[in-house]
Amino acid sequence: MGYAFSRDDVAYLGSAAGTAALTEANEFALTPKSLLGDLEKLRRTHGDRTAALVETVRLRRRAVTKLPGAGEWLFTDDALQQATPTAVARHRADRLAGRTVHDVTCSIGAELAELARTCPAVIGSDLDDVRLAMAAHNLPDATGNILLAKADALQPCSRAEVVIADPARRADGRRTHDPAKLQPPLPDLLEAYAGRDLAVKCAPGLDFDKLAWAGEVEVVSLDGAVREACLWSPGLAESGVTRRATVLSSTGKPWSLADADPDDIPEREPGEWIMDPDGAVVRAGLVRHYAAKHGLWQLDPRIAYLTGDTVPEGMRGFRILDRMDFREKPLRAELHRRDCGPLEILTRGVDLDPDALRSKLKPKGSVPHTLVVTRIGRTATVFLCATP
Repeated sequence: MGYAFSRDDVAYLGSAAGTAALTEANEFALTPKSLLGDLEKLRRTHGDRTAALVETVRLRRRAVTKLPGAGEWLFTDDALQQATPTAVARHRADRLAGRTVHDVTCSIGAELAELARTCPAVIGSDLDDVRLAMAAHNLPDATGNILLAKADALQPCSRAEVVIADPARRADGRRTHDPAKLQPPLPDLLEAYAGRDLAVKCAPGLDFDKLAWAGEVEVVSLDGAVREACLWSPGLAESGVTRRATVLSSTGKPWSLADADPDDIPEREPGEWIMDPDGAVVRAGLVRHYAAKHGLWQLDPRIAYLTGDTVPEGMRGFRILDRMDFREKPLRAELHRRDCGPLEILTRGVDLDPDALRSKLKPKGSVPHTLVVTRIGRTATVFLCATP
């Protein structure tokens, strides 16, 4: 749960005295091994302020990768977990450039910081006084075009061109994929902003088919990890697009793929390589579209693995060395013959625990290999591949 910050904590942490105390606290390791001793030393100087100081330092350290440039921000533990990564928020802000935007669940301001760069006017509202105070601290350089207000997300209070919402994804202490159990509930949000341009951030595990969303569902990944799905209302969606995969990278160029793109691919025997598409492509249901774009095809029409004779730039491929029916004894013998050592196991379409299988195969050699275990037709099949 983390430390429960108060408005008084936020005021202190944002003051000159609080800033100096945070600088001092940051000199401590604050690791599980050192924490008790560090707390004892800090309490001698900072007394009851110690818990807020230590929690803030530890949250800032956790935020470095997710929110680069937020080194002096204030967070709660929940707010940091829920915050949109900077790269993802920047992508959304670019799509909304030039519009006035109201983030009705603004929390500590991660989304607002990026919207302020591209939008002429931005409103952030929330019901949580502490998070609003933290947002005011976190966004001092952008206050010229940002207005913060306390408001209920289900009670429209602005005429902004676009409304953004990020409902909390936990119910009864557990993560939920049920739209009606989000906070605020997705059906209630849609009713409250009927007829308005709306962008709703959701968990990528949401069942989009059951949702029957009328606009565009965009699944976004960052550095290989699927981060979120964004529901764009029809007025914000590209014409003819209902599904989109957007792939962001900290080091490379972003790219996207939509269901309006071609998806005609051949049915052929496996090529020289096997490839596992980015999770955003898989989750958005655009595996065939990706294959068509890059001259690939599927191992099986129901399985997301792709194959081809070349590997698209920036994609990880596994060169096929052998193909076998999935039977442990012959597979173990073949791995031994090839002096297999470190063994990566990828699976799709089969009920299989990779760690348990690795333990049974007992690779003891020195040459790294990769096993791709999948189903082709009704047959469990294993591809023995070179590890890239």
